[in-house]
Amino acid sequence: MKFTVKSEKPAAVKAGCVVLGVYERRILSDAASQFDKTTHGLLTGLLKAGDMDGKSGQTVLLHHPRGASCERVLLVGCGKKNEFNDARYRDAVASAADAVNRSGASDAVSYLPGLELKGRDTYWKVRQLAEISIAALYKPDELKSKKDKTSRPLRRVAVNVDSNDTEIAHKALNDGQAIAAGVKLARTLGDLPGNICTPTYLADQARALGAGFKQIKVSVLDEAAMKTLGMGALLSVARGSEEPARLISLEYRGGSKGAKPVVLIGKGVTFDSGGISIKPSAAMDEMKFDMCGAASVLGTLKACAEMELPLNVVGVIPATENLPGGNASKPGDIVTSMSGQTIEVLNTDAEGRLILCDALSYCEKFDPEVVVDIATLTGACVIALGSHAAGLLSNDDALAEALLNAGKTAVDRAWPMPLWEEYQQQLESNFADMANIGGREAGTITAACFLSRFAKDYRWAHLDIAGVAWKQGKEKGATGRPVSLLTQFLLDRCRDTR
Repeated sequence: MKFTVKSEKPAAVKAGCVVLGVYERRILSDAASQFDKTTHGLLTGLLKAGDMDGKSGQTVLLHHPRGASCERVLLVGCGKKNEFNDARYRDAVASAADAVNRSGASDAVSYLPGLELKGRDTYWKVRQLAEISIAALYKPDELKSKKDKTSRPLRRVAVNVDSNDTEIAHKALNDGQAIAAGVKLARTLGDLPGNICTPTYLADQARALGAGFKQIKVSVLDEAAMKTLGMGALLSVARGSEEPARLISLEYRGGSKGAKPVVLIGKGVTFDSGGISIKPSAAMDEMKFDMCGAASVLGTLKACAEMELPLNVVGVIPATENLPGGNASKPGDIVTSMSGQTIEVLNTDAEGRLILCDALSYCEKFDPEVVVDIATLTGACVIALGSHAAGLLSNDDALAEALLNAGKTAVDRAWPMPLWEEYQQQLESNFADMANIGGREAGTITAACFLSRFAKDYRWAHLDIAGVAWKQGKEKGATGRPVSLLTQFLLDRCRDTR
């Protein structure tokens, strides 16, 4: 989809479709009111006839409006004007993209960025429009033999802004498209089945990303190299699978040579059966999504490279399967991590922390400024926060606040949880330095407490994305979260240098 910027009156613009907002109780937005006056009350008449009320998500399409230069006009409901907020704006943009794509119009001009939205500027509204429009048209049909094709899909979208805002709108579109490309990559990888998206496949995707951007250098360690480094925790998870594990590193060098990088670590369990502590069969197919942390790292690196961000970022992905083979780790086994700390594996389904702990030790080689790990780690986080926010735990308050603020800006939110010393005692073991689980209580927190033992030498944060990484039901599929949050976090860090 191609995006451009315009600054024209709505009835004068020549386009396949003009998109205008309407508030509940049939209140026209400013652009819709202008269009209505030029067309001698066309929209007012339509609304009085009862075609729509302006409720959030409603759409009405009118062909060949008299007195206007466009072929179609799409009215999009925005809900009550005094309750119009970020969510309503995003709903309107998504509804518009879907409706125009089905309308037969191959191009559209959207006046939605002109809607008044408290606390949000033109940059935010235009960037969100690009991100959401692209996401709304995503289809997880890569492996279908017969794809559902739109006869005449939406290919070009222009955003209409005030003439004084055209430059900022161009920047917003560039950033929005880059982030959308990263989200799309993360969704595409997440939606692939485990028989295709293996650790080796993830490594190949990382190499392809490196081949596409000269700023990205990729390296991949095999199991022999990991054994030499002493990564006994990571390798213990891989023992039950015939698919070899991989440790993938991507170094994006957009900043100065001596600047310390931001390190992003993504959990890459390409299929998680639970191992010997096997999961229930119901919905086990969804455990292909257990590599969505890894996918989000690849997506974020792609967005960084697309925007040419002036900072250094390193992505680290420990990738493996977790299966109950004859050589699989057993409950009660004790393994030695790269850090030298020993771990009693009381539950082989708590495998994500075992691969992440060695990755946390490995990333010290990059001398990081900060480290953020991203993982579909605990079902407890789904119970605590549902599908709306990722869980956030950190050993540094300033880092946590930066991530929280980035999530608010990107509308890809996280929520803070405590990392108090009192929770550490739940990980005590009679036989090793620690156990890999801490019991039923505070499962998300004790998982982060486990990881914190391997992140004492740098500023670190943990994002538990188990509730937000994919959707269930009829919209089943990867969401691409938290690529938007992570990219905004990186954008905020280089705000003064781009």
